[in-house]
Amino acid sequence: MPDITPEGGFGLYVHWPFCQAKCPYCDFNSHVVARVDHGRWRDALVSEIKRYGEMAPNRVLNTIFFGGGTPSLMVPETVAAVIETARAIWPGSNDMEITLEANPTSVEAGRFQAYREAGINRISMGIQALNDKDLRRLGRLHSVRDAKAAFDIAQSTFDRVSFDLIYARQDQSLAEWKAELSEALSMAIDHLSLYQLSIEDGTAFGDRYNRGKLRGLPNDDLSADMYDLTQDLCGAAGLSAYEVSNHAKTGSESRHNLIYWRYGDYVGVGPGAHGRLTLGGQKYATEAVKQPGAWLNAVESADGTTDSATALSGNEQAAEYLMMGLRLSDGVSMQRFHTLAETPLYPQKLAELQALSVIALEDDRLRVTPTGRPILNEVLRQLLT
Repeated sequence: MPDITPEGGFGLYVHWPFCQAKCPYCDFNSHVVARVDHGRWRDALVSEIKRYGEMAPNRVLNTIFFGGGTPSLMVPETVAAVIETARAIWPGSNDMEITLEANPTSVEAGRFQAYREAGINRISMGIQALNDKDLRRLGRLHSVRDAKAAFDIAQSTFDRVSFDLIYARQDQSLAEWKAELSEALSMAIDHLSLYQLSIEDGTAFGDRYNRGKLRGLPNDDLSADMYDLTQDLCGAAGLSAYEVSNHAKTGSESRHNLIYWRYGDYVGVGPGAHGRLTLGGQKYATEAVKQPGAWLNAVESADGTTDSATALSGNEQAAEYLMMGLRLSDGVSMQRFHTLAETPLYPQKLAELQALSVIALEDDRLRVTPTGRPILNEVLRQLLT
């Protein structure tokens, strides 16, 4: 009997690990190399998708997402081969979303047209700032002028275009963020991903911060004001926060990311890619070999073992569902949580958090309120301990 795609949908994530430069804030699995053998990488990605197709047949594929790294450095032939292979293995939904992340420095009109012909129908662009000084501080290789030109090319080629901005940057004032976000909202956009600058261990910014050399970061009060301003401006522009850091007009949400947040299944191929896959009624967490060369060699080896798979207990699945689902404005289903969980949430803890107005429980839905969203991690800690 074939597996049934679980609630939340089924997607494919493809990780391209290469970049032109490593940004100082980035803790993703990205690498700068002098040369890429595109033929080898194309064959390897196709091989991995076929391997997963044998493991998990008879699924309806809702989305494909090319992430990285910088997927817009992929040659269009590789993108086309991946999409063609995935479509041949899994029947696609009628409204399949196929997204490619792009950096403005790697945007060319001809290449974007080739991506569209390959099947890409949504672009997610890493603009990060609309200020040249801050772009340089963030280690970005493009200028504001480059970003706007790339955005225009994307909009003229694809029906759906999103872009990312980082705020709460060094020496950024509330007025400056208001002007920058207002400009972004004026660019005929229907989806924005807006992230507060996060200082992560193992990054160049993390190293500078630990040595006391990353100056001008906003204090907690200014960061909170920037968050509140973000919600107000985006809401007024009709781009509500359907997720903690993502804003969209109704119908323009990222369907692929919704699979993560709704705790669906997804295959992850490419170096370091993660996946969640239900096989024979058991949900597994998969994680691919992280180092690009080692991953490529593993794909091409005799046994083809490129990843580890860990069976998740009911409590582990319930905790993941809660951690992902409470990021969404519509929250989680308590019935689904209790179906997964071996241990229920404590009624007293739910009552305490409701009294603090940081969560709301209405019928079957548990959600975090606007008051609770800025402290989501603490809310989750309270619920899960």
